[in-house]
Amino acid sequence: MRASRLVSLLLLLQTRGRMTARELADELEVSVRTVYRDVESLGTAGVPVYADRGPAGGYQLLDGYRTRLTGMTGDEAGTLFLAGIPGPAAELGLGSVLAAAELKLRASLPGELANRADRVRERFHLDAPGWFRADEPTPYLSTVADAVWSARMLALRYRRWKAPREVTRTLHPLGVVLKAGRWYLVAAVDDRTTAYRVANILDAEVLDTPAARPGDFDLASWWHEWTERYESSVYTGTATVRMTEQALKRTAFLFPPEMARVARESAGPPDTDGWLTTTVPIESVRHGHIELLKLGADAEVLAPEDLRTQMAETARGLAATYLTP
Repeated sequence: MRASRLVSLLLLLQTRGRMTARELADELEVSVRTVYRDVESLGTAGVPVYADRGPAGGYQLLDGYRTRLTGMTGDEAGTLFLAGIPGPAAELGLGSVLAAAELKLRASLPGELANRADRVRERFHLDAPGWFRADEPTPYLSTVADAVWSARMLALRYRRWKAPREVTRTLHPLGVVLKAGRWYLVAAVDDRTTAYRVANILDAEVLDTPAARPGDFDLASWWHEWTERYESSVYTGTATVRMTEQALKRTAFLFPPEMARVARESAGPPDTDGWLTTTVPIESVRHGHIELLKLGADAEVLAPEDLRTQMAETARGLAATYLTP
């Protein structure tokens, strides 16, 4: 345990440069006193780590010192190779870079760890897109990635769902996200940060102007919060639905995740015939009509009235089509 912590401390100093004892303690989840002892142990072992005192001080390695990749467990080595995603890397224009990095990493591993990493690659494969979805054309993905990587502003022409459908934007790119096989650009414009679907970009140009990036911006945290807000904001209405217990179970496979979750959490107790009443979030009457038809005769819309009317009209139309002699 201590040996692993010493390696982690050394790698933190190597990758981040100067760090205070408190910062190291927070990263390693130990006390500041433990950090003092560990730094002393590294120095005794010949690692050139030294301390700068004062408000801007901290621990750092002697300039030019680099450690070899050591102290890695078998699980850690395998996970690194599992994290290599050839498809998305190739789409970003980094396929050859990823292959070269993996080759160098494997060459640096001891024999047993290298063999373990190879076994992981042979036995696990990540296919990011969902079922029955063709890859979206993203001709400007590499341009977007270049702007993000080089921290330069991006001018683009974009197609959105509301009027005016086609708009132009000059953005501060902050990151690129792959979500369920779809690429998104996270960018700031006019003090607002949002996500743009890369497939909807009609034209893009990397500018020479440096992009502004907030010092405290964390892409993963922002994306998690944004997706939660987006999913909640999409469903602007609700439908009261009477359905069978089996229909409620099928919502997990037929409805979008947020619709299914709320339907299950809002469900009342079933009656003696196995029917229950629940609340289902919907984007609109049209959206609710399309989604709830998936449950067939195992569901009855009670409200709103206009959605119930549409369901009844559809039922009459189906009856006329299939029951006409």
